Amino acid sequence: MKIIIVIIAMFFSTFGFAQNKNAKVSLEVDGVCMMCKSRIEKASYKTKGVKSAVWDVKTHELKLVFDERKTDLATIKKNIVAVGHDTKELKATDEAYNSVHPCCKYRDEDVKVDHDN
Repeated sequence: MKIIIVIIAMFFSTFGFAQNKNAKVSLEVDGVCMMCKSRIEKASYKTKGVKSAVWDVKTHELKLVFDERKTDLATIKKNIVAVGHDTKELKATDEAYNSVHPCCKYRDEDVKVDHDN
């Protein structure tokens, strides 16, 4: 009887810690245009394990599908801020932000207004 309980416990513990190979997450990433979209999506795809990355210009929502066995959300976010785009939790360094095209300066209110037209 004890052996059956141990086997059942091992079975459930294995599945309890299983990582999702198709984890779906959405997060907010700052940007203003199609060049930003391209840069954000490329930075996401550069992360090993990212299967899908689609950023919406209007909502700033990045929808991701990734393999948790190969990467995690923190790593993806680090790659995004490294190319100059802020997330809610992480901000791009001034050096990374300044490397984006002048059209993509999403922290500049005048640039934001220009893209709203």
